[in-house]
Amino acid sequence: MKISEALIAEFDQEIAKTKNTLARLPNSPAYKPHAKSMSLGALAAHVVELTGFGETVITTPALDFSSQSYKPLPFESPEQLVKELELSASKVRQALSGLSDSSWDEPWKLSFEGKPIFEGSRFLAYREMFLNHLVHHRAQLGVYLRLQDIAVPGVYGPSADEPF
Repeated sequence: MKISEALIAEFDQEIAKTKNTLARLPNSPAYKPHAKSMSLGALAAHVVELTGFGETVITTPALDFSSQSYKPLPFESPEQLVKELELSASKVRQALSGLSDSSWDEPWKLSFEGKPIFEGSRFLAYREMFLNHLVHHRAQLGVYLRLQDIAVPGVYGPSADEPF
């Protein structure tokens, strides 16, 4: 089995779990559980935008954030975010399917104004900077749901709201 084939199976599972979480969000983008927290809308949009970052990791050798113009994805509704995630995820899936095993060993760099944030193999960039990052922020959304007394979906098994 090619590395990309294994990663596609994992990616599809994580995207399905992410869609389920996004679909449960209330239409209250300004909600913040703490003054230092991101707003629900900003965090949810960030989760969706990370998928585009995954495509960048797969299709380019590097990214310098300072060389890009950034316009944050607006939070219009949970449905809009799910739709955006599906669009972006299809591009990542397509990029994954075309990647050779040897490409995973190629160096990949993330920087800002030339200062490195991450340097390592494309595989590590994909897992650490993209997929693990996505999972981390999706878990934060689960906390936001819990704090608003909204049922938290089971992700790696049942949740307190969705027993076996």
